[in-house]
Amino acid sequence: MLLCADYVLPITSDSIENGAVLIRNGKIQDVGDANALRARYPEETCRTYKDTVLMPGFVNVHCHMDATALRGIVHDVPYSDWRFRIDQCKDKMNAAGKHASAIVGCLEAISAGVTTIADISGSDATLDAMQKLGMRGVVYREVCAMDKARIDHAMRTASSDLDKWSAKVDSSRILLGIAPAALFKCHPLVYTRCAEFAGSSLRVAMHLAGSRDEYDFVRRGSSAFSVHGMDENRGFVECPPWMPTGVSPVKYALNWGAFSADRTMAINCVHIDDEDLKKLKQYNVSIALAPRANAQLGMGVAPMSEFLKMGFNVGLGTDSPAATDSIDMMAEMRTGMLLQRALNRDNFLPASTMLEMATMGGARALHMENRIGSLEVGKHADIIAVDISQSHQMPTDDVASAVVNTTSATDVVMTMVGGTILYENSKWETPFDVEEAVREFVALRKDLRD
Repeated sequence: MLLCADYVLPITSDSIENGAVLIRNGKIQDVGDANALRARYPEETCRTYKDTVLMPGFVNVHCHMDATALRGIVHDVPYSDWRFRIDQCKDKMNAAGKHASAIVGCLEAISAGVTTIADISGSDATLDAMQKLGMRGVVYREVCAMDKARIDHAMRTASSDLDKWSAKVDSSRILLGIAPAALFKCHPLVYTRCAEFAGSSLRVAMHLAGSRDEYDFVRRGSSAFSVHGMDENRGFVECPPWMPTGVSPVKYALNWGAFSADRTMAINCVHIDDEDLKKLKQYNVSIALAPRANAQLGMGVAPMSEFLKMGFNVGLGTDSPAATDSIDMMAEMRTGMLLQRALNRDNFLPASTMLEMATMGGARALHMENRIGSLEVGKHADIIAVDISQSHQMPTDDVASAVVNTTSATDVVMTMVGGTILYENSKWETPFDVEEAVREFVALRKDLRD
């Protein structure tokens, strides 16, 4: 199959006007000028996308797809209030509700050009949705235990779930990992155990230093995440009061060996200092940034420019749909870029850097850069077509600028994973009953609102 378009944006090389991509057996076999490739491969079927850009699918390095049904339920409140109230709502969702929520979230992601997602969950809802819909990604099994006596049980349950998950997924598309819950919800030994459990075989992801409340809780023992504010989340477990540690969340996690696994990714990393940056770099920790959620919930702005300057592997994520209300990587890129420019004009971020973070940067953050993230020969054919006919920059000399500055998720006209088209011209190409999933989703939303 030969895909042709007005522009091809490989990410790792210059854009190609009137370009094409050859796909065979689910992988990219050639990239170049459309006329040259048509002449070179005359027997290939050609699909032409007019007024569009062909580019690698977006790599969404952090999301919670089973929370899609919760968007708009809790709104216009800062992070700590939002977190408490969203957790209460999520506790009311049964397994069927989480599966319906994850299906709709993944369908939206596909139509928005997201081909790879990294999701954290305590259930198999997102895993099943990705498997059924043909997506690629990493699913992290979350582990949460505040009481030290319950850590062994939590780890055994997580290990059992991962064994079950491994047996039912296509390992060529979906990888597994483990994720200790947020610092204010976990006994610190959970971080040690998760890192030891992962070792060199599993990926690790953790929320870290996301909000000022978390920072104050860890360092000073006083914030909205204080012991008294968490009584309802502790059930009947008797726990000693939280003692202030006097260190940042990064140093606290480091003291418990949180970064010792080979492939660790830290999420948010808003409230960190220079010493924290050095430690994260020393342990080769990848960074997942979610600028829209951070701004929406008043969490702050992560030092994106510093991460890039120090050579971190940095990717972008849309975080929970319950916070951002949409799975739109274009909006994520644009918001992140504008916030960084407003706060740090001495290190002015170009649009091309944001696009690289949303694709190849995310692939590196997930240690999948040899498979996805760019249009290169030998990589999986995870490709999207983005319509730029409505762009104020069309025709354009800077394709990256046109995509980042002027498009949205609704401009995606085709999404392909491994050479298989999952979405085209406003239709999902899936045997899954989309209408039934949406009906279940709407009913769930009504119950949650009531």
